[in-house]
Amino acid sequence: MPEEQSIRDLSPELNEALRDKGVEIVGRVPDIFEDVMTPEALGFIADLTRKFREDLRELLQRRRKVLNEIRRGVLPGFPPETKEIRESSWRVAPIPRDLEVRYVEITGPSGDRKMFINALNSGADIYMTDFEDSLSPTWRNILNGQLNIMDAVRRRIEFKDPVSGKHYKLGERVASLCVRPRGLHLIEKHLIVDGSPVPAPIFDVGMYAFVNSLEQVRMGITPHLYLPKLESYLEARWWSRFLAEVERRLGLSHGSFRVSVLIEHILAAFQMEEILYELRDYITALNLGRWDYIYSFIKTLGHNRKFLLPDRNQVTMTTHFLKSAALLLVQTCHKRGAYAIGGMAAQVPRRGDPKAEAAIEKVKSDKLREISEGFDGAWVAHPALVPVIRSLFEENMPGKNQLQVTHEGLVVSADDLLKVPEGRITEEGLRNNVHVALRYLEAWLRGVGSVAISYPPGEISLMEDTATFEICRTQLWQWIIHEASLPDGRTINEVLFRDVMKEELERIKSLVGKESYESGRFELASRILDEMTTTRELIEFMPSYAYQYLE
Repeated sequence: MPEEQSIRDLSPELNEALRDKGVEIVGRVPDIFEDVMTPEALGFIADLTRKFREDLRELLQRRRKVLNEIRRGVLPGFPPETKEIRESSWRVAPIPRDLEVRYVEITGPSGDRKMFINALNSGADIYMTDFEDSLSPTWRNILNGQLNIMDAVRRRIEFKDPVSGKHYKLGERVASLCVRPRGLHLIEKHLIVDGSPVPAPIFDVGMYAFVNSLEQVRMGITPHLYLPKLESYLEARWWSRFLAEVERRLGLSHGSFRVSVLIEHILAAFQMEEILYELRDYITALNLGRWDYIYSFIKTLGHNRKFLLPDRNQVTMTTHFLKSAALLLVQTCHKRGAYAIGGMAAQVPRRGDPKAEAAIEKVKSDKLREISEGFDGAWVAHPALVPVIRSLFEENMPGKNQLQVTHEGLVVSADDLLKVPEGRITEEGLRNNVHVALRYLEAWLRGVGSVAISYPPGEISLMEDTATFEICRTQLWQWIIHEASLPDGRTINEVLFRDVMKEELERIKSLVGKESYESGRFELASRILDEMTTTRELIEFMPSYAYQYLE
């Protein structure tokens, strides 16, 4: 961001230019964003919205119908209508040269300019800049993210820290840029088309594509997206049609865009081949998103006591249902010529922290497991972990990938993917969920979507995002509605939850200090957490529910 930010509000001029087109901006647009928020770009997004919004609404309605069927006792399975796709011979389009090596991918919120530059300079192969789980979607954050992308693509992104005075700019070698838009269920309330908010993914991808994709193609760079929260192959088909239309309108050849897809929903795990097939002209990889995947397991099946999960720190990637999903993902990807990307190393190793070495050893053990399972790369949340992960893949994986690892003979059944892990529900797990959920949600409400949190305080920090909050609060919800028991015989109910929340708020106050606590949004965070945890019917997504409190 330039040192002296302009403050003139462009929104009146833009609204005047867009009035006859049924488009309205709700919110200020400082003139620093004038090269991003142009009438042409907004008109492009409006056209895409009109063409694809109704189909998207139908997909979201379908999600509810499928969920209702599961609530009536119909458990998920592999779709019979797509058996031919799973059994026939086909492969995805060849991987572009600039995406052939993906040993280590780093993620971070798109709206943080310093973090954006550090991620590009980190030595990672891919930087996934995020409009989704690690970004609190304030209007300013969304605009900052689009501006950061525009400046990074043109290699002019810089930042001067106002506190330290340190100057940040791009190094000679930077990571390949990848953009994760918001999920299909989210909206952008600050842009209205024909009286309704624009779907957030149409805004995110439409703006990114209009401003940057032609420039990227001219430079020989592949425009690359990470698609989140898909629940079915029909949603993958929607994305395929959407990208084809974006390419047509921009004059790009078919397949200019490439995508990776996060398998972070239990229903998507049953349709991985179909998702690859629908996006076969665009897709490069699937990635198993652990926390969101567990959250979706509770969200989808949690009304049934049979699917009661233990403390989240006991639900590791070595449990049967997660290991089954991981091996199936590798098998599916490599069978079809796509990469399999492993999970997140969320540790934040601080210099001088005596616990950092032990945390890094834990990361190494986890990534060696993924390499042994056939994964081609993995995610990290902190630049300090990039060389650690890179060296593991370089030393233990011959070549650029492991496409030769196809797990011949492996058969993963529906029962494998639905097997509930054994374990205990403890007071420590209860407090962990309450504490982390409160700390994260309070930061999110202040516009901070990626937060380093240690629990218990003093332990190594983990970089937490919305997925962490979602699994914490859905576990709390599930334990309460099923009146789960603690080892000492106490029942987890609303009274116990509220008592624990009150105590954890006091602990947080002592950690952050009275002044920071009172100037923060902890009271609102506790109220929202209470509302989302004690309702009988699960509230599906926190960002949709709490978006009303963001500017």
